[in-house]
Amino acid sequence: MTPQLQQAIRLLQLSTLELHTEIQQALDSNLMLEPAEGGEDGQDEIDQADGDSETTESQDAAQTDDSRREAAEREVGETERAVSSDIPEELPLDSDWGDIYDGATSYSAPDSEDQREAWEMRTQGGLSLQDHLREQAELSRLSDRDLAIAEAIIDAVRDDGYLACSIDDILAALPPEWGVETDEVEAIRHLIQRFDPLGVASLDPREALLLQLDNLPTGTPWLVEARLLVDRHLDLLGSRQLAQLMRRMKLSQDELQQVLALIRTLDPRPGSQISSSTTEYVTPDVFVRRAPEGWRVELNPEATPRIRVNSYYASLVRRADSSEQNTTLRQHLQEARWLIKSLRSRNETLLKVAGCIVRHQQEFLEHGEEAMKPLVLREVAEEVDMHESTISRVTTQKYMYTPRGTFEFKYFFSSHVHTVDGQEASATAIRARIKRLIGDEDARRPLSDSKLAEILKTEGINVARRTVAKYRESMAIPSSNERKRIA
Repeated sequence: MTPQLQQAIRLLQLSTLELHTEIQQALDSNLMLEPAEGGEDGQDEIDQADGDSETTESQDAAQTDDSRREAAEREVGETERAVSSDIPEELPLDSDWGDIYDGATSYSAPDSEDQREAWEMRTQGGLSLQDHLREQAELSRLSDRDLAIAEAIIDAVRDDGYLACSIDDILAALPPEWGVETDEVEAIRHLIQRFDPLGVASLDPREALLLQLDNLPTGTPWLVEARLLVDRHLDLLGSRQLAQLMRRMKLSQDELQQVLALIRTLDPRPGSQISSSTTEYVTPDVFVRRAPEGWRVELNPEATPRIRVNSYYASLVRRADSSEQNTTLRQHLQEARWLIKSLRSRNETLLKVAGCIVRHQQEFLEHGEEAMKPLVLREVAEEVDMHESTISRVTTQKYMYTPRGTFEFKYFFSSHVHTVDGQEASATAIRARIKRLIGDEDARRPLSDSKLAEILKTEGINVARRTVAKYRESMAIPSSNERKRIA
């Protein structure tokens, strides 16, 4: 493959955030590239630069002041020393590209200062759970020995708040000459368990939940019963054996519901309250809007950076000059043209694929998930006359904003199931129908997978019970036995 094609393919598979990073790296390393300002497209400047490159060296000298050129070349020389390049020395210019692809991309404007600051605030990483606990340990006025033990315990805390190893393993991590006993480690661990968030460094959910219950006011309704349930019958609650819970605890249905309501206010994963992971904000690549003539697909003006060729540096390229500086300028200009061409190709491909998806899934936009049509990559590839692997790249980590929400392109693709009348139904639509049927069921008599399959068959969708079970499990919906409430 040519370098141009390799670059175009690589840009296709980048997400919006990765693309911004890629463009920034190109701006930092290629002196021919610069951010475009406002609505300028830089075409006139680049046409002039290409015209200059066609003239002889003597004509260039006559049109440009010698002192200005010398100063510019010194600046270029300094830039060359700062930027390394693996491009071959002789890279021919393609003048046709200059006629067609030079200039700025036309799909977005530069971010304002306020937008950049807001983005930096949003992407700044938070404090990790371990750092949060260390800060509290340092404020606890522990001795150096106890603080070292606390560090060993905190290092063993997982992101969910529980210890990732046993007390014996923590002991083994401490210097043997200290002679630390198990009781010392347990004492420090119990101290850490009362740090914020309450219940961290626990060995199991029972221990963490009991600590949280102990922290509630004494007069909290159903506190005694909740503590008894967590202490002795947590396994029955986990397996949803509610009838047996009522018998063991001598509670009525309503009373048990009150106890469970109190337990639900607790956090079985205390460490999840503190997370160092950065929240990822999805930036849609395209917008889908309703228009009088139908559904319209537009590129998001914030999804693609706006760049152009620096016309002044481009004007310094001399066709007949084979000096090292001129060769470097030519290489940078060629790379800049390739990048702009690849960006435009990427955006054109995004529009083509998004438009094809919208044409196929108009009923989804009108009526929701249950109206989703079956669609596979091959169908889109044939319609837009591209390879299936290209469609796969385009639909990965690319997002579409619609009136029904923001979805990854791949969301609109699903396998099909044959209906009774010989038509095809989307697996996504079938899952949505199953979800609605379960949502509307009698909680005391939940629908089994077999019953769901029967209902779907009466609606013309011929699916087996095991297929229904697979779809239900993919949506993290419990089985009918687990959904069954107290009779």
